[in-house]
Amino acid sequence: MIVGALVLPLVSVGMIQQNDVDAAATVLSESVCVHINSKWYMMTIMKTKSTKHTAVGRKEATHERIVEVAARAIRRSGYGGTGVADIMKEAGLTHGGFYAHFESRDALLAEAGDRAGAESVALAARVAAAAPPGQALHVMMQAYLSSEHIEAIETGCPVSALGSEMPRQAPEVRRAATVHIKEMIDLFARQMPNWGQAHAHEQAMALVCALVGTTIIARAVDDPKLSAALCAAALKQFTPAAA
Repeated sequence: MIVGALVLPLVSVGMIQQNDVDAAATVLSESVCVHINSKWYMMTIMKTKSTKHTAVGRKEATHERIVEVAARAIRRSGYGGTGVADIMKEAGLTHGGFYAHFESRDALLAEAGDRAGAESVALAARVAAAAPPGQALHVMMQAYLSSEHIEAIETGCPVSALGSEMPRQAPEVRRAATVHIKEMIDLFARQMPNWGQAHAHEQAMALVCALVGTTIIARAVDDPKLSAALCAAALKQFTPAAA
């Protein structure tokens, strides 16, 4: 569960000290560097490990573990490359226990996709909330096209990782993906300078499509310089939308 975010100015090259965090919480961080008004900022998204497992039954905890593993696996290997046996093994479980939790492989893929999509939208919302006033849209664009996100396939946006496979998936898998695609578009639309006007939502749809497409191509090429140039070009072309 994401609980907060920090935006820290990078005043020098070296280790960045993070604010003290409550020692009782186990904190995980996802960081991206963004460039605002000629300054670099390190944006750290703070997460806490869920304690839900201590409050639910053993079966529910096991179910959650399988979905968690599958949500990473589908982004890493694709829907087609994600097998039940591999997921259960990675989760530390036997293959035979799968059907005690899911009616079918498609049911698992739908839940995994739903989890991945929800995490992606929640993270984007936290990035927007942590951005300096008036900079939310630009910071969201920079975060999405950052090298950290380009490299983080198994924990990044599931649409850019799985978009080409989605048309061939079962209805429940596509339905789960569609819900979060709509949520992401709505989130970007709310950051538009012209939010509330007729074309804001249309602009957000075009922007999300551009970000997803750029990410797919930037990951596809085997030239790191070209990958970075693709992201920089897209950011430059769509920056006016954030102005």
